Amino acid sequence: MFIGFLIVWALTALGLWLVCLIVPGVRVGSAGGLWLAALVLGFANAFIRPVLWVLTLPLTVLSFGLFALVVNALLIRATASMVSDFEVDGFGAAMLAAFVMALLGILGFVLIEWWMLGSVNWMMMEHARGRPT
Repeated sequence: MFIGFLIVWALTALGLWLVCLIVPGVRVGSAGGLWLAALVLGFANAFIRPVLWVLTLPLTVLSFGLFALVVNALLIRATASMVSDFEVDGFGAAMLAAFVMALLGILGFVLIEWWMLGSVNWMMMEHARGRPT
């Protein structure tokens, strides 16, 4: 479980680093700031985002899921306000960063599927470890 946490943390840091390279208005001051921002964003995604998604479910349904990007942008802005070495210049940059992070997540899932030759079956992985789902 701890290894999984470290992998997700590293992938979030990689995604934030790519966002800093791609999106104008998103900057990180140091490697330590990048790792801290990835940690804060990871905790926000794990604990705050599910609550926000439930609270904004009607807007998300009415917008065909696009409001989820607004929630992610708000979390990116909140992360920038908590981490001094991570800066986001306005809500537009945060929206673009949320969009790029979403695309990177989709790309990551596609690459995992391709690397596993299309045989990613999360249910079977849990049963193989002896844990029923």
